[in-house]
Amino acid sequence: MPKCPKCTKEVYFAERVTSLGKDWHRPCLNVEKCSKTLSAGSTAEHDGKPYCNNPCYSALFGPKGFGRGGAESHTFTK
Repeated sequence: MPKCPKCTKEVYFAERVTSLGKDWHRPCLNVEKCSKTLSAGSTAEHDGKPYCNNPCYSALFGPKGFGRGGAESHTFTK
């Protein structure tokens, strides 16, 4: 029986949601930053943790910058 990566309890077939290559309980598949419950396929991953694509993932890990465009106005973080 697979274990949920968030709560480490067993995930039964009837309650399973597969996302990021792992099996989750539906309430456990939520965003680390805003706690929004996600659906499979609408997630981004960073260090094994789920994030919503927009705005959380892009705000935390996307390009940082100022102004309105141009490659010179952005800095990229690792």
